[in-house]
Amino acid sequence: MRAFREAVEAQDLDAAEALLAPDVVFTSPVVFKPYTGKAITAAILRAVAQVFEDFRYVRELDGADGRDHALVFTARVDGREMTGCDFIHLDEDGLIDELMVMVRPLSGAQALAAAMGARFEQIAEEARAGLG
Repeated sequence: MRAFREAVEAQDLDAAEALLAPDVVFTSPVVFKPYTGKAITAAILRAVAQVFEDFRYVRELDGADGRDHALVFTARVDGREMTGCDFIHLDEDGLIDELMVMVRPLSGAQALAAAMGARFEQIAEEARAGLG
């Protein structure tokens, strides 16, 4: 999904948000329950952009049907290096209706969970306000 990749790499989070379906389901690597909706997903993406250091995509994989994509990335959080993958599914209109993120190793996931947890109130407030 080149448009999403380019938006994230350019830190153009408005452009990334524009690619989200209204009912997008975001599955976090560090929270059991998925989040549903464009506002909360956009708020999470904005917070992640503040948390990740030296973020870059290193590989892009596309499914045969053109609706499934995987973007492999590297980043650091509080000095912890990690590798991760954004698994993306597009709806019939070409908007992202599923975004699942996975990261490794465990120490990186724990650093990410701590950093995002510290921003949870900000994320929730931004989502309630529908900002982004």
